[in-house]
Amino acid sequence: MTTTFSKTIALAMALSLAALLPAHASLTPFTAQYSAKYKSIPASGVMTLSPRGSQWTLAMNVSNVAASMSQATLFTEARGILLPLGGSDQASYLGQRKTVPARFDWRGMQATWSGDAKASRRGPVAIRAGDIDGLLLQLALARDVPAGKPLNYRVIENGKARPMSFRRAGTENVTVNGRSMQATKVTQSSDGKTTTAWIVAGVPVPVRIVQAEGGSETVSLRLTSWR
Repeated sequence: MTTTFSKTIALAMALSLAALLPAHASLTPFTAQYSAKYKSIPASGVMTLSPRGSQWTLAMNVSNVAASMSQATLFTEARGILLPLGGSDQASYLGQRKTVPARFDWRGMQATWSGDAKASRRGPVAIRAGDIDGLLLQLALARDVPAGKPLNYRVIENGKARPMSFRRAGTENVTVNGRSMQATKVTQSSDGKTTTAWIVAGVPVPVRIVQAEGGSETVSLRLTSWR
């Protein structure tokens, strides 16, 4: 089978899956507010999901008086397939600004990065149906954990493709906006870094996310409200 033919088959599968259902069939717009910490420095965050014609935009912004970070992903969805189309990462701190756009080319079956991306992180990186980016991972976990699905993902970001497999680590009670809920804790570790998320059935995003490196917490997000 030639490479061109293989790409054509993969593209047809990805696009046909994305076209099987109406764009708004299984997603609902939301706004989620988070309290955040980066290396113990407090910040606030907001994640939004909004329709954009037949597509969707998922955006996350975290900021305090000194710095801000924002991510956005344009994607389509059908039958549980989250198909990223493009996105942008932006960071602003100490008077500096960094912007890195991402493009998912499903005809060429590759992802590329531009703007302020380092030369070694521009790609191209080969992609395949089922790949997601780091932001869409939040939606995937919120959907797959309550459904009892396997938590195995291939995440495309920062000029790399990396497998991420989460394991369930029991349940814990969490409090969101004064309301006690039972959350399923899931975790994954690779390259000395650990990501842990707490998922509550019926909540469209993780209620808590913690990233740690070398045993020390680097990033923490706690859901305070959503609508």
